[in-house]
Amino acid sequence: MHISDNTILITGGGSGIGRALAEAFQRAGNDVIIAGRRQDALDTVLAANPGMHAAVLDIEDGASIAPFAAALLARFPRLNVVIHNAGIMRPEKLIEGGLDTAEHTIATNLLGPIRLNDALLPQLLAQPRATVITVSSGLAFLPLAATPTYSATKAAIHAYTMALRHQLKSTSVEVLELAPPYVQTELMGEQQASDPRAMPLADFISEVMALIAHGPEHGEILVERVKPLRNAEASGNYHGFFTTFNEAMAH
Repeated sequence: MHISDNTILITGGGSGIGRALAEAFQRAGNDVIIAGRRQDALDTVLAANPGMHAAVLDIEDGASIAPFAAALLARFPRLNVVIHNAGIMRPEKLIEGGLDTAEHTIATNLLGPIRLNDALLPQLLAQPRATVITVSSGLAFLPLAATPTYSATKAAIHAYTMALRHQLKSTSVEVLELAPPYVQTELMGEQQASDPRAMPLADFISEVMALIAHGPEHGEILVERVKPLRNAEASGNYHGFFTTFNEAMAH
């Protein structure tokens, strides 16, 4: 992926990793559009970043995707990069039953990127160079027991991305996967933003941008902090690591 001179859509751009990526890509010389559910959150980002653009999108609402894409392309006909970053992460106690959290998580984290990708792929394929970046998680490779559906959707996004990359290998569209570790954002609440166990957001973004600039190996953008999770299966101690990791994260 060229690090500059792109027109980039970033979903979930109103906060956290999405906002930080949007600001980093704008500094690198790109035209950036952030999308998210809340206009007020988007407006806050725009006020701090003159020249950035925004569009309201409820990624969970399947019926809204096609109209959103049509309106977006009418405004930004040079769109050539989409970063599927929007997501939710909520704890679940499966023994207590209830599907509400699971259904919202699947609609947002899995169906949302698939639907939006379907709507935008004809545009991307028509560009001389284009990039799709999905955002999975280290938990795609070693699940967090407290968030089973979140972990499952990220594992599915990883599989979807690998298949998409293979299907598009002879086209102008590059497919990358960004798999964050535990990062200091408010994804699971305010306490996460200052949790010393989490990677500082600025450090994460700095490493990610350097990896993108140099070309990620096998299409996977992996900061050093996430590699133990990514390589857990190959370590020979997957089940022991799973237990140790989940016990540590429970405290």
